Amino acid sequence: MSASGAVKHSYTIPCASAFRDAVEALAARRRVNVGDIARSVLLVMPAALIDLFPDPGDPANADRETIILKSGPAQGRPWRRKPRLQVRMASDYQVTFIRRALALALAMDRGDYVLRLEDPNAKPPAPPPPPPPAPTIDVTEEVERLKAIINVLAFEPLPHGIATRDDALHVLGFPPGARPDRRIIRARFRMLATIHHPDSNHGSHNRMSQLNQAMEFLKE
Repeated sequence: MSASGAVKHSYTIPCASAFRDAVEALAARRRVNVGDIARSVLLVMPAALIDLFPDPGDPANADRETIILKSGPAQGRPWRRKPRLQVRMASDYQVTFIRRALALALAMDRGDYVLRLEDPNAKPPAPPPPPPPAPTIDVTEEVERLKAIINVLAFEPLPHGIATRDDALHVLGFPPGARPDRRIIRARFRMLATIHHPDSNHGSHNRMSQLNQAMEFLKE
């Protein structure tokens, strides 16, 4: 019986050879036995969490170790058996539960999981300050400003209409003597038509009419 009064039980934990060797190596580095490794996990991890951890499982059929029998009628003979770990702990644990606890210990040793202990009485961290409010924009003022820009940039309808190629280029916003190809002319017309069409907010019947005349003139 241990100092705490719990009755110890010796568990045989069948496992793969590689798993057994890794657990025994971890115990050797920590200068404890395998039972101490399992108990340390049980002390800091909830049982429900250990139950959710993947079970490494029994060894494969081809994974066997050879020992020499030390007693009985077959004393001195070799015997092939499943690899195993001997763990002495309190009773009433399932073998698979202990195996999961040992697998979790290996995962924490590799750094796959990090145990963080928090003071239950510690105050939670203060929430981050709210972001500064986005700058407000006076929509009405912005619309009026855009209207003024359009009026400044818009061409004045020619009083004599479209009489020359330079007149047509002027209405479409090209400098005199320019030689834009048809693709560029059509693209410019579509852009200006969306602004000056009478159905738009900034439309003008006179400007739209001269845009159409300019396109007809340049098609010839």
